[in-house]
Amino acid sequence: MKVILFANTDWYLFNFRLPLARALRDAGYEVLLLSPDGAYGPQMEVEGFSWQAFPLSRKGMNPLHELVTIFRLRRLYREEKPDVVHHFTIKCVLYGSLAGHFSGVPRIINAITGLGFVFSQRGLARIIRPFILPFYRLVLRGTTAIFQNPDDIDLFHQLRLLRKTKIHLVRGSGARTDIFLPSPEPPGAPVVMMTGRFLWEKGVGEFVEAARMLKSRTLSLSKGTADPDTAIALRPLRGQVQAQGTTASARFVLVGGTYPDNPGAVSPEQLQAWMDEGLVEWWGWHDDMADMFPKAHIVCLPSYREGMPLSLAEAGACARPVVTTDAPGCREIVQDGVNGFLVPVRNAAALAEALQKLIEDPALRAEMGRRGRERVEAEFSVQRIVEETLKVYNHG
Repeated sequence: MKVILFANTDWYLFNFRLPLARALRDAGYEVLLLSPDGAYGPQMEVEGFSWQAFPLSRKGMNPLHELVTIFRLRRLYREEKPDVVHHFTIKCVLYGSLAGHFSGVPRIINAITGLGFVFSQRGLARIIRPFILPFYRLVLRGTTAIFQNPDDIDLFHQLRLLRKTKIHLVRGSGARTDIFLPSPEPPGAPVVMMTGRFLWEKGVGEFVEAARMLKSRTLSLSKGTADPDTAIALRPLRGQVQAQGTTASARFVLVGGTYPDNPGAVSPEQLQAWMDEGLVEWWGWHDDMADMFPKAHIVCLPSYREGMPLSLAEAGACARPVVTTDAPGCREIVQDGVNGFLVPVRNAAALAEALQKLIEDPALRAEMGRRGRERVEAEFSVQRIVEETLKVYNHG
């Protein structure tokens, strides 16, 4: 049996799907990893896997070029003759499914890891969406679909995208609980960390606005001039986060990169402006998040919608409390008041209130962190997720 795992970056395959590739190999599959060229392809070959570079433009919109890509992919599938193709990320799902249908691949598995730009309710997405949805219906017909949360399944049903499609729920790609380990909090002022891609839909704006509210209110209180417009009806800060002179103690940190090819990207200029204002620190992109989460006291993701944010599972594995939104994907990992807090989407004031509770209370952080680790071990470990995915392969 031969399987092809196809994603839009080699980084994605290496960081998120290598445990699945290993498990498939151990189960007797011949595994071919397929992605655009990159630095991680050779690393996958070091792991003993066959990897092939396949050019794919993540932002390409030229119909002729995209059609050529689909035909090239069909030719590759015909040459390799896989028994199973497993696609990750939206463009690979669409193009790979179409190529798989045309080349007679016996089984097509599509991982719906997120809804992407087309399902946004704003701007250009609303205009092009009616033209894209029929394409989804066409290519998903007869495939096996793996979703990461039940909300996405419900949405695809509402849009009638899943006729005659086999549906499975597998919540994410799994956290490496052997690498992401609990650790004591670092000394010093509490660090509130947001990681990932800097897109507006990830709630970066709300994160920064919550930082502004807390810092402004702290400074006002230290000067004895609390401003109701900046306080937003929040309680006074106390204890270790009380301002010293003109600098609030709590630190708000962004860890990740910019994505200028994405229509919803936060620009480097905007990031620099926030840093110049003293609201956030930008630590840049880091591959080793197992080393980064222990530097935080609280992890925050105010996203508008997710498939299943691995970063929150990894933060939980590191015993860090999480503040996120009551949105699809995010609420799968966090139980409100147990291993973190859920706040309404696009509500910076509620986000600031939840963050304040954790900033002020080390004992609460420790308890929520402990429960977060337990939850990830029980439900979101990579071992559990790989087992669930293999059941989809065996399900037929």
